[in-house]
Amino acid sequence: MPDEIMIVAKQAFELASYEDLPLKAGEVRGRTLYTLVSQGTELGWASGDAFPIRPGYAAVFRVDEVAGDVVGLRPGELRFAMGAHRATQTHLARHTLPLPADLDPGTATLARLMGVSMTTLMTTMARPGDRVVITGAGPVGLLAAHLFNISGYRVTVVDPDERRRAQLARSGLSDCRERMPLGDDAFAGRVALVVDCSGHENAILEGCRLVRRLGEVVMVGVPWRKWTDASAHDLMNAVFFNLATLRSGWEWEIPMHAHCFQWEELLAGYNNASHSVFSGFSLALDWLAEGRIPLDGLIRQVVPNNPSSLYSDIAAKRIEEPFIVLDWTRLEGEE
Repeated sequence: MPDEIMIVAKQAFELASYEDLPLKAGEVRGRTLYTLVSQGTELGWASGDAFPIRPGYAAVFRVDEVAGDVVGLRPGELRFAMGAHRATQTHLARHTLPLPADLDPGTATLARLMGVSMTTLMTTMARPGDRVVITGAGPVGLLAAHLFNISGYRVTVVDPDERRRAQLARSGLSDCRERMPLGDDAFAGRVALVVDCSGHENAILEGCRLVRRLGEVVMVGVPWRKWTDASAHDLMNAVFFNLATLRSGWEWEIPMHAHCFQWEELLAGYNNASHSVFSGFSLALDWLAEGRIPLDGLIRQVVPNNPSSLYSDIAAKRIEEPFIVLDWTRLEGEE
């Protein structure tokens, strides 16, 4: 029987066996090649109260079975999906994407994390050439910085962690700072957008103080915990007097797939039905295939045979690389 990673209790990760069910209409199934760990999200889930949880964020698999009503997919294809950490993947075919030619399947899983901030790129009022500040240079922040850089924005990244700043610099982003440039005349009143990928309330507060009038501060990082004693009044003051727009950066504010306009979407203010979660994934896969994001030395591949040890290392920050990819093709082997 195939194996999967499960969170069975608080911070308790185990490898467990499961059995695949027969395919349903519209589904495809195949052997998993790689899955991507979303470190903050998965450790956050493990701090919850409802278990068991089957974690996972993204997967690349080789198609083995195709339901009879699925058109255009063949066994042997490599597909990307939002899949869990398990030895096989079963998904509706329309919720998968083909890998571009020559794209490494392990690297392809990073498209999922790129999609987190791709929603902000699709919805922001800032335009290419504007100044954008990314706060938090973890996996999501590093990729967000590259997305906006590729798209023609002037990007500055802020993170107090020296190792993270060094990783950004090695990947080609030179403007990496330890703290917000609040007193810098080059930034005062000139920042169109702050994308917070840290989930830290002080970064949000300082972002609202930094942006130009009518500038945006978008909360991409999940506020898993309280970090400071900053008051709501401090934030209100910064938002009100700076005319700042503070909003959620939740990636699901756009549709899963592009489709024709619906009246309720127009009334709700959503006016770009050509953009979707999966159009973002598709663009991310293309940019990865084109080598637009330098990733040398930034990916750690791990065999998923000891989840407890792996997530202990993640929690203790013993893994230097920002991206952790699980190699399911070597599950029976040794690291």
